[in-house]
Amino acid sequence: MGGVRLDQHFFDNCAHLKGIALASVGYDHVDMDAASKAGIPVSNTPDVLSGATADVAFLLMLAVSRKAFYRANEIREGKWKDFEFTKDLGIELNGKTLGIYGLGRIGLELARKAQAAYGMKIIYHNRHPNETAKRVLNAEYVNFDELLTQSDVLSVHANLSPETQYRFNKETFARMKNSAILINTGRGKIVQEQDLYTALVNGDIWGAGLDVTDPEPMKADSPLLTLPSVCVLPHIGSATIETRTNMIKMAANNLIAASKSNRMPQIVNGEVYTA
Repeated sequence: MGGVRLDQHFFDNCAHLKGIALASVGYDHVDMDAASKAGIPVSNTPDVLSGATADVAFLLMLAVSRKAFYRANEIREGKWKDFEFTKDLGIELNGKTLGIYGLGRIGLELARKAQAAYGMKIIYHNRHPNETAKRVLNAEYVNFDELLTQSDVLSVHANLSPETQYRFNKETFARMKNSAILINTGRGKIVQEQDLYTALVNGDIWGAGLDVTDPEPMKADSPLLTLPSVCVLPHIGSATIETRTNMIKMAANNLIAASKSNRMPQIVNGEVYTA
């Protein structure tokens, strides 16, 4: 959908629309109240992209912790001159604490990978405790302040909502460890990027890895791109052949159901079928 927003005006002018099948998990670009009011079912593609997106979060953890993107760019720019023993050292992840903000399917998959690979302790903050996380990963449910103060890596996987918009800002960065890494594969507007830049420059936190930005695309002159401990990707969380194929298949099945006036299998606003 890119920058397209399906708002009240859109639904007011779609008298013959039978349904909207999104090829994404997030649906913050759709005015769900307007869709439901118009009786339009909206579906998404949950589950199928969890593994791929968790892989990107894991990739960003590694890339930021070792300043990999920055050092690779130095080679392209002809700046690799000699071995320097103490230049731009990274940090290790073994035994560190991974904090997850929004422990859903993607967060659980990342937690599983991080624990298996690096023996990381898992803490998380949700609206409610996740019993699967406790049972399978011995993950600890903490309040938001504890998440900030205890995490060595804090990975954001929440949906965008009035509650989560710009939840990570100068006040929250000030509460984090100065050795902490922030990862965001959720939604760009959950992180206040100017505050993030200031926190990184001031040493309030150590690094950041972003697969989502505000705005998208990120401007080429963003000051975040000048920092050695920052890695930014162009929203490629689900960008594998296998995952994108499965997303399109799921969206198509939802669309076929809507065209036949049947319930969409991955419905978001199920109330339209009971109204």
